[in-house]
Amino acid sequence: MIFSSDNAAPAAPEVMQAMLAANEGHAASYGGDEIMTRVSARIRKIFEAPEAAVYLVPTGTSANALALATICPPWATIYCATHAHIAEDECAAPEFYTGGAKLSLIAGDDARMDVEALARALKYAAPAGVHNVQRGAVSMSTVTEMGAVYSLEHMRAIADLAHMHDLPVHLDGARFANALVALGCTPAEMSWKAGVDVLSFGGTKNGLMGVEAVVFFDPKQAWEFELRRKRGGHLFSKHRYLSAQMEAYLADDLWLKLAARANEATQRLATGLAACEGFSLLHPAEANMIFASWPRRAHDALAAAGAKYYQWPHDAEATGPADELISARLVTSWHTTDAEIARFTSVFASAR
Repeated sequence: MIFSSDNAAPAAPEVMQAMLAANEGHAASYGGDEIMTRVSARIRKIFEAPEAAVYLVPTGTSANALALATICPPWATIYCATHAHIAEDECAAPEFYTGGAKLSLIAGDDARMDVEALARALKYAAPAGVHNVQRGAVSMSTVTEMGAVYSLEHMRAIADLAHMHDLPVHLDGARFANALVALGCTPAEMSWKAGVDVLSFGGTKNGLMGVEAVVFFDPKQAWEFELRRKRGGHLFSKHRYLSAQMEAYLADDLWLKLAARANEATQRLATGLAACEGFSLLHPAEANMIFASWPRRAHDALAAAGAKYYQWPHDAEATGPADELISARLVTSWHTTDAEIARFTSVFASAR
């Protein structure tokens, strides 16, 4: 019953087989391998973006931080949701890689930026000119840190507002596939057609061993990104092992199949728990995460049975009255089984 994180799940068998196949013989280094040529072509086709520049890096943090550093100067600010991943879980990597750019936090329900709140922040930015931090970029994250998914209309409204102020738009797509499956749209509709200029296209949370793509839909800043990736220590010499993972991920729509499994597991889990006394959703479970509250007695029973998930927030008290409500985050993955869901639900329902 491992619901702590989709990062805890193993890599998909197809991905491991692809890495073994890529291990045969010699291959050009630093992204010059033939597999990477195919990966770039495949991503351009999937996103209907023939001119896009495509790069691979090993982590989501490097994808986000290097992409943002490329589009935002150090004297500017990046507008993002109050509970954005780049604000809460990347140890100031965006600030570090940009050389000091600020993050301006914008409120909104379920960790989605409110359009009117963003408009106010942009309107009153830099009132004293050179004395103030300047407008730099806008960053969205889907799936959000609270498990919600931006609608296409919401994304376009934010992007239109950003572009009115000549600001580039970044999308943190660590769970891009999960959001795409949830919305039932095309990759193009959820990226450049919605106004996204640069995308962090995740795979590690969805069955890869460790690789993310950075996609610039306008390649004018591609060379700068290449330099920043090298200078930042994220250009792999044995790049073929990144390329092989991504090629397997995209082959036969594996990335969508894995995300669909994870999302479906969340829906089964949420449905089962909703029938249990004391269970209450805190945020909409729109992809593969559940944020909920329930009595501590259920938490204690689940912990005793070996279930793994996070109390939320992380600094929550370890003990307390049996009827005290605790909050928790559950994350499903492509590897989550019906048996895990059934046992978790059964232990929860039986807690007394």
